[in-house]
Amino acid sequence: MSYVTHADLGGREGYGPVVPEAEGDLFHAGWEPRVLALTLAMGATGSWNIDASRSVRETLPDYAQLSYYQIWLAALQRLMQQRAMLYDDELMAAQSLHPPAPVARVLKAETVPAVLAKGSPTERPASTAARFSVGQHVRTRRDRVDHHTRLPGYAHGRLGTIERVHGAHVFADTHAQGLGEQAQWLYTVVFDGQELWGADASAGLRVSVDAWEPYLEAA
Repeated sequence: MSYVTHADLGGREGYGPVVPEAEGDLFHAGWEPRVLALTLAMGATGSWNIDASRSVRETLPDYAQLSYYQIWLAALQRLMQQRAMLYDDELMAAQSLHPPAPVARVLKAETVPAVLAKGSPTERPASTAARFSVGQHVRTRRDRVDHHTRLPGYAHGRLGTIERVHGAHVFADTHAQGLGEQAQWLYTVVFDGQELWGADASAGLRVSVDAWEPYLEAA
């Protein structure tokens, strides 16, 4: 399988404990806010979509050695290089050396609050009826895929129950590959902790996963 994701760490061992940070502790170095701003500005140009950017981030070969915003910066560089918007000699020189590539949109400073408040809704009109309903038992797909997906590895092939139906939403798997939105029904599926983690799971533990219809089959 050619697609190797470094971001799907849920349920894996060997990464040490999760250390919670203080609420509102957003940055740890002066350059990090600039990376956030650059990423938002370039995303607003429409040169790629959010799922494509996630796919690039999770396939960075040195993902595990990078900090959070180092991952964002490395992914931004790769996305721009893939689209001939950034070149190796510019990275070496730390300055622009070529004419800028045209973009569809430009995010102006005065419009940032309104743009962020608006967000990017992903709900779309449904072209089919939902296959599943609240309370129905389902099983997630067992097979791995060689592309970006939002189904966590720890939830593959597991039994769960539909808790909520969200409507049809942009399907991340195809969107990340440049194959279009192909909107699919989206559900919240609830799993018993022991179904995911075995007998060591805490009693009463329940885990919710938002899963698109292609991820599911009737149980």
